[in-house]
Amino acid sequence: MPDLTVDQDVRLRRPAGIRSIWLGDTKVSYVPDGDVRLRPLQLLQDTTDEVWAAHPEYLDAAGHLMGSVGALLVEHGDRALLIDAGFGPQTHESPDGPVHAIHGGALVQNLAELGHAPEGIEAVAFTHLHADHLGWACHPAPGGDRPVFAHAEYLISEPEWDRRDLLEAQGMTEQVAALAPRVRTVTDGQEIFPGVRVRITPGHTVGHAEYVITGGGRRLIAFGDAMHSPIQVDHPDWSAAFDHDRAQTADHRRRLVAELAEPGTIGFGVHFADVVFGHVRQDGHGPAWHTLDA
Repeated sequence: MPDLTVDQDVRLRRPAGIRSIWLGDTKVSYVPDGDVRLRPLQLLQDTTDEVWAAHPEYLDAAGHLMGSVGALLVEHGDRALLIDAGFGPQTHESPDGPVHAIHGGALVQNLAELGHAPEGIEAVAFTHLHADHLGWACHPAPGGDRPVFAHAEYLISEPEWDRRDLLEAQGMTEQVAALAPRVRTVTDGQEIFPGVRVRITPGHTVGHAEYVITGGGRRLIAFGDAMHSPIQVDHPDWSAAFDHDRAQTADHRRRLVAELAEPGTIGFGVHFADVVFGHVRQDGHGPAWHTLDA
C-alpha cells in the first residue's frame, strides 16, 4: 500500500490544479482542462469490491475514481510545446461503463495563468488519438472559427495516424478531418523539441506514444494512458478497459514501473488525480507512487 500522508489522501480524491517542476532549464507544467470520474470496477476489470474497500483513499464520496484531464506544457527558453490538448469545452455523462462523467473547458484559461496564449504554442504532441486528449485541437477558439492553436503543428506517432480509420469507425470523422491539415507524423526515438523524445509504446492504442523529457540530470516520462491511476503502480497487471491490447499494456506497465523507480526519473500521469508528478519507490509491499510536491 502506498506510503501516503493525510494530505496525499485528500489529493487522491480531487483533480489536479496547475503544478510545475524544473528539469534544468526546462520547465514542465500540468495544465488542467477538467476532470473525469470513473467507475473503478468497470475501468480496472481485474479488481474487486474488496480491493476498493481496502483502498478508500482513491475514491470520492460517490465511490468514483477521480481523474484529471489536461495537458503538459513544456517550456524551453521562449519556446513552448504542449503534450495533449485536454477534452475541450464539453461535458459527457454516461449511465454505465467506465466513465461516469468527464468535462473540460479550462485549458485555455490555465495556459494564460502560466503566461501563454495558445497562439504561441509551436506544436501539440499527442500521446494518442482519444477524445480526452484531442480536445482543444479539434475545437475553434472561443468566440471564433479559427483553430485554438493557430500556429501549431500536430505531432502524432506514425503508426497511430496510419490507423486513423479506427477513429472514423468510432464516429470521430470530424475530429480526424480537423487534425489532418496540420499533422506531422513522428517516429520512435525522434527528438521533437529541445530535450523531448518520442517513445512509441503500443498497447493502449496501436501507436500510443510516451514523451521522455530530459534536463538538469533528470528525466521525466510523460506516459500518457499507460496508467490511469497510481494504484496501477502497485498492480501493473491491472489493465484498463480502454486498452486496445490489455496484455501488451500490462507487459509495458511492468517495465515502466521499474523504469520509474530508477534514480533521477520522474513520472507524469495525465489522468492521475492531484498527484500527476511522482516517482516510484519500493516500500514493504512492493512499488508505490510517491507524489512530488510540485
